[in-house]
Amino acid sequence: MKLLVVVVMTCLFSACTSGPLAPKGALDVMDRPAEKALLTGLHAYDDAHYAEAEKQLSLALKSGLVSTRDVVAANKHLAFIYCSTNRIVDCEAAFRNARRADPSFTLSKSEAGHPLWGPVFKRTQP
Repeated sequence: MKLLVVVVMTCLFSACTSGPLAPKGALDVMDRPAEKALLTGLHAYDDAHYAEAEKQLSLALKSGLVSTRDVVAANKHLAFIYCSTNRIVDCEAAFRNARRADPSFTLSKSEAGHPLWGPVFKRTQP
């Protein structure tokens, strides 16, 4: 649930700096297809519904997320799903996509130490 609040707040802050036609409130942001799919995907991930999370996070990326932070979050969680299901090539690609969106992207210490995706992430570092 904390992640959901962070994502909504990120969407709100990014929307406020996007220009005069940008959404102004949480309901406006949540009505955008990409952001709605991101929130649904992150919620599914938190509930361990990984197939649905993968579907929604992929949809969010295809639908055009506005915030770089949102793009990174979607790719990072997709990487976790891919690594957990032994799709290493896809996992590496998702980590690279996250870094392409934000060159300073990194994992937390606990995430980087994870036995499934930690070593894959390390291999994708420049």
